[in-house]
Amino acid sequence: MKKALSIIKYIFFVLILVWTLFPVYWMLVNSFKDRVEIFSQIPTFIPKNFTLENYKKIFIDLKFGTTILNSLKIALFSTTVVIIFAAFSAYAISRFNFKGKKALNLWIILVRIFPPVAFVIPLYLILRNLNLLNTHSGLILLYITFNLAFAVWMLINFINEIPVEIEESGMIDGASPLQIFLRLILPLLLPGLGATAIFTFITSWNEFMFALIFLQSTKLVTVPVALSSLITEYLVLWGPMSAGGIISLIPIFLLAILMQDYIVKGLTLGSIKG
Repeated sequence: MKKALSIIKYIFFVLILVWTLFPVYWMLVNSFKDRVEIFSQIPTFIPKNFTLENYKKIFIDLKFGTTILNSLKIALFSTTVVIIFAAFSAYAISRFNFKGKKALNLWIILVRIFPPVAFVIPLYLILRNLNLLNTHSGLILLYITFNLAFAVWMLINFINEIPVEIEESGMIDGASPLQIFLRLILPLLLPGLGATAIFTFITSWNEFMFALIFLQSTKLVTVPVALSSLITEYLVLWGPMSAGGIISLIPIFLLAILMQDYIVKGLTLGSIKG
């Protein structure tokens, strides 16, 4: 019976993996096809006429290199600021008692509940009054605002799993609260910071609505907005869109590979209490 269940779980896992990776594979294949083969009635799982024309078009004609740099700049800067502020905020909420703590925790959750589209009009007016419309600075500020609540909420759970006795030993040795956080808590929090950072980066990298509304210049647009522009009124540029989609996945894959140890530890931290 146990063997049958393990086989079923294995088959189920393989099916999920295939279902998840097949769109990526199909996008990769289409990125190396010409337009005739893409619209062929008989689909081909391996390109018959291998071509790099789609990649040339998206980089040379559509200036996709500048778009990638825009997204990297916005995602990296906003993620860095979010992680720094979230680490200190989560530690303060987790370890210290102060007036309004419960209300603050409730507000952090509510920020994630409300749909971002509900804030578009007030945010537009605020950015316009601050002269931050059509700027990367304004978009970074928005991403920090909306991602900070998620990062704080996530890091609080990680900090709660760190024994308080570690801090008490630091106090006995005469360390200040800042020294305790930087020298004792922060090294233990690295897995949680890694997991939080990659989720925050992916959220900023893939965000579409705010980037579409608050950035009007084609030189400032991010990857999702640039790819959406390939869907025109009369046709869809499937080849360049597939090439751009594959390129947009590379930074996320590289970040996941570089931080895989932290991600695994961060996602499992607190799942088993001993």
